[in-house]
Amino acid sequence: MRRRRKGSKIIGLLILLGGICAGLLAEPALQDSLWAGEETGAQISDVQSMENSGGELAGGQMEVHFIDVGQGDAVLIKSADASMLVDAGDDSKGTAIQNYLQKQGIERLNYLVLTHPDSDHIGGAPVIIEKFEIDQVFLSDFEKDNSTYRKLVQALDNKGLVGSTPSVGQVFSLGDAQVTILGPCDTYSDPNNASLALLVQNGEDSFLFTGDAEEEGELAMLERGLSLKADVYKAGHHGSKTSSSEAFLDAVQPEFAVISCGEGNSYGHPSAQTLNSFRSRGIQVFRTDEQGSIVAVSDGENITWNCAPSDTWQAGEPFGE
Repeated sequence: MRRRRKGSKIIGLLILLGGICAGLLAEPALQDSLWAGEETGAQISDVQSMENSGGELAGGQMEVHFIDVGQGDAVLIKSADASMLVDAGDDSKGTAIQNYLQKQGIERLNYLVLTHPDSDHIGGAPVIIEKFEIDQVFLSDFEKDNSTYRKLVQALDNKGLVGSTPSVGQVFSLGDAQVTILGPCDTYSDPNNASLALLVQNGEDSFLFTGDAEEEGELAMLERGLSLKADVYKAGHHGSKTSSSEAFLDAVQPEFAVISCGEGNSYGHPSAQTLNSFRSRGIQVFRTDEQGSIVAVSDGENITWNCAPSDTWQAGEPFGE
């Protein structure tokens, strides 16, 4: 049974080091709540130390950086002296991700996980592959015949790397943490449901990543009987209504959800349906479109954040084609 967090009040009167959330908290209401010490259920830590904490982490500590790449995904996970990047935004974000990783003291990635071949997940990967030493690359088994995918394949060839598709149930270590592959559980005709899904466990704390898996892919994980419970859920498909189905959320039971999407994106992410599902369950939401890069630190028992959860519950508005 998943434990509740201890000591959930925000520490009042935080010392302003370089600006709360590095100036990324665009919503005044959120910034006010930090100073007022209102209850949010999330513990807030010093943003400077969390966003510039290069080098090896203390034993049992894990950092999860949800990097703001606009409309796309990129997540850096650090544990002990190991690191993993999950997705790499689109082709305009490769250098920005490179800079972010270098500020974190990253010289080598133990794992590069590209959940599926959509451009907003793999576009920046060639830069990362070129600039960093990488031990292992995990790819979805879904391939695309387009220039973005061909650039990825060429970058891997140039570095002598061969990507592989891990099996469901496969487990590997990342520093002091453990990573379990949860999907995809079937073969699909679309790239979203073919997304790699993984659960990262650090002590009692767990983080779930499902790429852009939609309800069909979520249902397959449920039918497989996999343990999906997680404290933090990186919202599937950027908060789209096609993901985060009711049955899936019932199984995951997250305390926190992080939505990675671009401000004013044309897709309408995140959807009102998804936000309503989160809100009705009391799930606290963080959003890169409102708050920029978001950092969670797990010590194996508690999770602290570099900013307060969003309180806008503002849905996106789709437009264009």
